[in-house]
Amino acid sequence: MSAINKLLFSTQAYHYLKKKMLATGRFQDGLTETRLFPDGERYQRILTQPREFDAYVLGGTISDADTLELYDLASGLTELGARSLTLMIPYFGYGTMERSIKKGEIVTAKTRARLLSSIPTADYGNHILMLDLHSEGLPHYFEGNVRAFHIYAKDVIIAQAREMGGKKFVLACTDAGRAKWVESLANDMHVDAAFVFKRRINGSQTEVAHINADVQDRHVIIYDDMIRTGSSLIHAAEAYHKAGAKRIDVLTTHGLFIGNAYTELRNSGLFTLICSTDSHPNATRIQDKQYRLCSVADLLTQNALTIGA
Repeated sequence: MSAINKLLFSTQAYHYLKKKMLATGRFQDGLTETRLFPDGERYQRILTQPREFDAYVLGGTISDADTLELYDLASGLTELGARSLTLMIPYFGYGTMERSIKKGEIVTAKTRARLLSSIPTADYGNHILMLDLHSEGLPHYFEGNVRAFHIYAKDVIIAQAREMGGKKFVLACTDAGRAKWVESLANDMHVDAAFVFKRRINGSQTEVAHINADVQDRHVIIYDDMIRTGSSLIHAAEAYHKAGAKRIDVLTTHGLFIGNAYTELRNSGLFTLICSTDSHPNATRIQDKQYRLCSVADLLTQNALTIGA
């Protein structure tokens, strides 16, 4: 597919992924100027004229500021006459508040979806593409003329798991809540799946009550869609280690590694290798011999061009 009429823009935090996607030769480089005024207000200017072009915008909602930068940039592109608009959100950062439990709680995932839905509509439509959502119902929060798509990093994860473990390993997860997805991945790779059952001790503590599979003397790869603090990952790894696993690796789509999370994972001594995709900027900043980074650039390119065509 020609890159003649396809412009790729990105927010500042995702310039690193934009470079990888431009290297595929499927897009032209959409240039912008961005800076902050002394009072913190953001200045943005679109330098590449998008009129009659299909505009693709790469930006994760990794913070409220980044979400507004994405919103402003996308709105500017449609107002300047972009033929179509496709937002690529490698990490949708409002999965924690995707539903309310207590009366009066604000479902931030829904309000942010409503915000992005209000971007002026391009002549050929607006599309939003999100990767490995923590809650699969989030696309239904988008409104109006926007079409929201949930794509999976399954092919990237499978390829990386094969590289890490060959054909003989156990694909595991941190708890039974992710068991269905891990079991699906394991079936596709023709390997065994494992997960732990947890028992709540009190309001803030849990303990592992049971492991569903035999991991004695086996290579275990724990897959988790997202690593934030890493605490649940460490607890699960301790259980697999006590059950006799000879090696434990970690594979994740979204490596947030909040605070000193990565250091704690490494210093636990439980893991031989930790691998993340580059869906979140934090995952790209780690430099360590026990760490591996794989890219979703080709996956995003392929899906964005298919959806935005």
